[in-house]
Amino acid sequence: MNDISPAETPYWQLFEDVARAVLAAYGYLEMRPPVVEHTELFRRSVGEATDIVEKEMYTFEDRSGNSLTLRPECTASCVRSAIEHGWLRGGGVRIWHIGPMFRYERPQKGRYRQFHQLDVEALGFPGPDVDAELILLSARIWKRLGLANVALELNSLGSRAVQAAYRNTLVEYFSANRNRLDDDSARRLNTNPLRILDSKNPDMQALIADAPALVDHLDVESAEHFEKLKTALSDAGIGFRINKRLVRGLDYYTGPVFEWISEALGAQNAVCGGGRYDGLVEEIGGSPTPATGFALGIERLIELLKAQSIQPPDLKPHAYLVAVGNSADRTALTLAERIRDNVPALRLVVDAGHGSFKAKLKRADRSNARFAIILGEDEVDSSTVGVKDLRTEIPQATMAQSELGAYLQTQLSESFSQD
Repeated sequence: MNDISPAETPYWQLFEDVARAVLAAYGYLEMRPPVVEHTELFRRSVGEATDIVEKEMYTFEDRSGNSLTLRPECTASCVRSAIEHGWLRGGGVRIWHIGPMFRYERPQKGRYRQFHQLDVEALGFPGPDVDAELILLSARIWKRLGLANVALELNSLGSRAVQAAYRNTLVEYFSANRNRLDDDSARRLNTNPLRILDSKNPDMQALIADAPALVDHLDVESAEHFEKLKTALSDAGIGFRINKRLVRGLDYYTGPVFEWISEALGAQNAVCGGGRYDGLVEEIGGSPTPATGFALGIERLIELLKAQSIQPPDLKPHAYLVAVGNSADRTALTLAERIRDNVPALRLVVDAGHGSFKAKLKRADRSNARFAIILGEDEVDSSTVGVKDLRTEIPQATMAQSELGAYLQTQLSESFSQD
């Protein structure tokens, strides 16, 4: 687990601001579920034979003996909350959440044991139009951020009935090649053979590549749904490729699934992924409800922003107020509040601490502010301030305190427009 420093948070703010704006434009509403849930919620939804449940969850007992888990993902929490609060009565709901998730796995670039995701969920919508909407929404986030070379991969996992029939086909194939299975895959052969397709073991990849593909075993309804999704994406100008081995790492997926990937992220190349999970609401205790959604890994996205040299907005202060003298010290905070009232977009730092006038000016310069606002005893008596441009050779000016807001507004108007 790691700290996110003040130098890093502008990247997070850039992403969060873009995501909030895009989600609002598509009619998705924010919700905030708890970080801790009953363990059974994830055992039922994510799947007993997944790495997440078997190896990665942070699970503990509270003082009453309840088994609780720090959430390893958020879809189950969103669905549980929608059922509990009756959000699904009378139609579908579009919701999203940003927050931390927890998995005890090997830390790697862009992934820690506490990591952060944007989760976007559309509950109660059966058609491929909403599947396409989620992909278009995510594509618009890339566009607004200025990201390039993020590729879309698609597959379909079919209905539960399709998966059950395919499971027998897969068991037959892997059983005939049992001597080539690693220990994890051999164990999963009789519990969840689809998880074998998600193996990252290099020695397993040739065997997996030759396995029968689920997308080639779809029933008519699943195939039609997938074709309509592909047509909708093509009509919208979204390029994609079919990846027959794309299965996702959670058991609740049915129907179309997708991932956005980037070669800039190395072996762990998925930055966003999701798909349809029509059985999950019923599995958790609600009425049968179609559902689809995606999760976006924020740490990986920020690595991608950096790899493509996309810079967040510069949040350095516009001005730094230096007060010298007892009466100036008493006046400084009040003056700063008046300035902020007049120029709401202004980032203004008031010098704190002791030191000579020279030391205070050095602190102003180190802050990277454009202007130093100088308030001494004479300025307090005359209701004026000195204004020094720290980035040019323009001579220091003196002006009435009542004029300062308009002056800064004019001088910094270009900076405010960029913000």
